[in-house]
Amino acid sequence: MFSDFLIALVFLLFGVSFVILNIHILSKVLRKDHPGHVKGLAYECGEPSFGSSFIRFDIRFYAVALVFLIFDVEVVLLVPWAVALRGLTASGMGLLAFAEAAIFVAVLTAGLVYVWRKGDIDWLPKGLQQAREAEAERVRAAAAAASGARDGRA
Repeated sequence: MFSDFLIALVFLLFGVSFVILNIHILSKVLRKDHPGHVKGLAYECGEPSFGSSFIRFDIRFYAVALVFLIFDVEVVLLVPWAVALRGLTASGMGLLAFAEAAIFVAVLTAGLVYVWRKGDIDWLPKGLQQAREAEAERVRAAAAAASGARDGRA
């Protein structure tokens, strides 16, 4: 029993010493230290930065990220449940465990349906989408009218 903890402690000490060695000691020995104005500038994908870094992001980025996070946590919770289901089935608790997981998935599915119907995870708002569809229909009608005018002249 104690040997299991000793093995874990050895691995932990090895990991911590490896990180300290690489980050603090080797990086100071191997890197060139030439501080200057250019090194102090913000680096954004090779492009010079401009404007303020405090800009307003569209709320849809956050809504999609939260929905992703919810379903990511669902997967994290369901994988250990699936692993434990075999043992629970052998002990006669399989149906109860399956029902609990089904209720969990049903609640999350109801939340997804609610958010989807509300339109929070649509990338284009409904008004903008309708405006784009109306513009596309207007362009099609103008092209059809121009095509009809050419056919009438020929």
